[in-house]
This record gives sequence, structure tokens and C-alpha cells, in this order.
Amino acid sequence: MPDEPKVGLARRDFMIASLATVGASVALGAVSTNAVAQEPAASPSDPATRGTIYVGDVINGKKVVSALDVNDLEPGEKHFLYFRGVEMPAGQYWYVSVTVAKGAKPGKRVVLTSGVHGDEMSSIHTVQTVMSQLDPAEMSGTVMAVTDVSRPALESMQRRWPNQGRGIDLIDMNREWPGNENGFTAPSRHAGLLFNRLLRPNADAAIDFHTGTTGFAVTAFNIGETDRPEVKAMLDLYPVGQILDMPKQAYPTVLHNAFLDAGIPAFCPEIGAARVLDPEMIALFVEGTMNVLKHHGIVAGPMGRTGKDVTVFVGNSAFPILATTGGLVEHLVKLSDKVEAGQRVAIQRNSFGEVVAEYASSVAGEVTGQRCDAMAEPGNPLVFILFHKPAPGGAEIYPE
Repeated sequence: MPDEPKVGLARRDFMIASLATVGASVALGAVSTNAVAQEPAASPSDPATRGTIYVGDVINGKKVVSALDVNDLEPGEKHFLYFRGVEMPAGQYWYVSVTVAKGAKPGKRVVLTSGVHGDEMSSIHTVQTVMSQLDPAEMSGTVMAVTDVSRPALESMQRRWPNQGRGIDLIDMNREWPGNENGFTAPSRHAGLLFNRLLRPNADAAIDFHTGTTGFAVTAFNIGETDRPEVKAMLDLYPVGQILDMPKQAYPTVLHNAFLDAGIPAFCPEIGAARVLDPEMIALFVEGTMNVLKHHGIVAGPMGRTGKDVTVFVGNSAFPILATTGGLVEHLVKLSDKVEAGQRVAIQRNSFGEVVAEYASSVAGEVTGQRCDAMAEPGNPLVFILFHKPAPGGAEIYPE
């Protein structure tokens, strides 16, 4: 879900291909380095990096690994581990929790991730709920869950990783994938370690769960490329009402696109607002994810509700409506509402209660995101309208 934009909009800080188009819609009234990684970096395909590496530490009764091959784990059991990520400024490590449900029989491997942004609570709870429903003794294959990818961001329940390299700097971890174990920043190295030694080696398919960002809520929807048959098959298994058909090249450095680059089918669910748990939305995505595991033959049993049981609106663009002034925001539409081109969607009042701005959509579609903070300053996103643009080139794109 989006951040407050800085200069223009840059993905999840928003990427908008045509600022002229945005301007017409909103108002009616790093450095390269050869630094050495914290430990020798090698390709996970090299013989020296194959297999699970236990570092010898135990945290709260859970063993710590610096590399994992789920094939090394005992079948028919759940395994709880910590993965050793990048070092902190004081020289200790950021540890990432890893839960592996290893089926009694061989089969496909699915990776579930959340916590790439530190304010996305419903995504974490969704993954935890799925894992709690799995019985490894009855499974064929493996499900691995990592629920706290960006640990330092989660510690303060904020979206971005607080990096200390050049004074305090907030880095969006979902712009770092697949990472670089010799990278210029700690988040880049952390991403490289996780992707090379934990995530990619253990995935035949992957789902990276998110929510809206602080101050901005979204509907229940999925982001994925519908022209990839393996991805579309998974998208269709969720009983949620919207799909953003987003091409990988729009934002190549997000986690689910890094999986795609590695030849692993992947997509990104979005589950409501940040910093809260939304039980109704969580239940939809748990049901859909269990359907995906059944689709891959990992879990047995009948399918739950899917996209065939709801009305699904598919768009390839999300039109941003940005505040042009400061003041209180009053929405005239709700999440998932259908809107027509020219329809008013919000107004803004100043401290005297006077209406200082009115906002309308320039496209027909459905509301997919809405500012939930009651005030906004110029440039803040107020509404996103999911719509289908016949010629995707140059379309506005909603960030995951």
C-alpha cells in the first residue's frame, strides 16, 4: 500500500507515469561499492552453500541457521527456527523467524512471507493463521513461513527499515529485492541473505502478503500478472473482489517480482489497513491461501470459496487522486464502490469548515484505496481508482 509521496510519486511511494494526467485529475475547484559482506558471499548454487547451516546459537529454544534447505528437516513435523540476517550497528544480528511445516510425503514447496513492511499486521496474522491450520502428518510437500522479514521496522511498527548508515534514513525494504549480500546498505544485504539462503532455495511458488500503509486503507485485492498461467491459477483461488494485473517491469525490485525473475510463480495479496487486524479480510485470504495449497497438492480436501463465488473486478491501472491543499478530508465514496468518470469522490475543508477543494475521478472503475487519516496536506494520496486501461503503456500503477 502507498506511502506519502515524496517527489512526485514513486511506487509505493507511487510511480505515476504521467504527472500531467494526475494534475488534471486531482482538483475540481545507490551508490555502487565493493564493500565486503559480513561473511563470504557465495551463490546458493555452489556446493559450499548447499544444505542447512546451523550457527550453533539457540534463541528461546529455537536453533539459528544461516542457510536452510527444507529437505534436511524431519518430515511430518513443524520446525521453528531463526534465520540470521544482517548485523545491527552494535555487531549483533537481526534474526528472522522461520516456521516450516514439512509434510510426511514429498511434494511442492510454497513460501509465505509477510512483514516486509513493519506496519502490516493483518498480513502477518494471515500467514500465522494458515500455518496453525496445517498438519504436517497429513501433508505432501512443504510450507515455509517468514512473518517478520523487516525486523527493525516491525520493532516500532513502522513501514520502513531505520538505517543508520548516513544518519537516520528510512529505507523501503520492498525496493531492495533480490538484494545484494555485498550491498551498500544493511537492508540490501539483509534482502540478499534472505533471498539467496532462505527464500529462493525453498520455493516452488511464493506469496508475499501486504496491507495498506499507515494512514491509507485498501480493499481486499491481489496483485499479480494474469498472463502467467501459474500465477493466474493461484489468483483465481481467492474469494476477493479485485485484482490488479500489474506487469513485473513496473516495479522489478519488489519481493514477489524477484521470485518471478528467479522462475518462481508469485503474487502479492493486499489485506486492508495497516497497524490493525481485520478479521473479516484475514479470513478471506486464509481461505484463498488454503485453496492454493490444495491446488499444489500439499493439503487434501475440498476447495473453499474462490473467485468464481464473488464478482471480481480486474484492472491494470490504479488512478491516483492527490490532495491539492491542506485540510480535513471527507470521503463521498467507500472502498470497493464503483465510480464513474467525473464523479465526486472527496471534499476537503479548512479550519473554518469551508470547503477548499473538491475531488473527482477522471476514470470509471472501483475504489481500491482510500486515505484513512482524517487530514491531508498537498500531495497526499486521497483515493485510488482501480480501472482497466486498454493500452497499459504509460498507465498509472498502484503500488503493492
